[in-house]
Amino acid sequence: MPEEDLRPSPDRVPRPVHSERLRVPAWWWVVLAAVTALVAAVASVLGAPWWLWLLTVVVPALFAWLFVTVGRERIEVESDGQGGGTLYAGRARLPFEAISRSAVVPATAKQAAMGRQLDPEAFVVHRGYVPTMVIVVLDDPLDPTPYWLISTRDPEGLAAALPDNHYS
Repeated sequence: MPEEDLRPSPDRVPRPVHSERLRVPAWWWVVLAAVTALVAAVASVLGAPWWLWLLTVVVPALFAWLFVTVGRERIEVESDGQGGGTLYAGRARLPFEAISRSAVVPATAKQAAMGRQLDPEAFVVHRGYVPTMVIVVLDDPLDPTPYWLISTRDPEGLAAALPDNHYS
């Protein structure tokens, strides 16, 4: 019987298994457009001075910049299919080896998780307009961070993409 090759396969390239961008809700853009149109209509009816027209352009542009900037946050999970991988939350990265377990934080428990129960050393990627979160408990003796708390619109998908390294 030939000996089994236990080396990792050469195609052990990490592949994305979960990816999402925490964009602001579409209705925020609709409200911004409606308010801008309303202010422009009032300004044109009243024969507004030039500075009001300037505000009608500058203020919505600043809000649009804010919406784009805040909605730029990405949550991604890459897996090599053999137990290895990485969780990315914004600019931070967490290898699968440091993850003990993960769980969904439903919208009903979000306030408690972000309130008095929040550990000051936890790593948090929070967007108030995203109702659900996932908690990722770490098992790394060299890292003082006890867990990551991450906003996500697909908590079940994110939790399923993460490993469960909790051995009881």
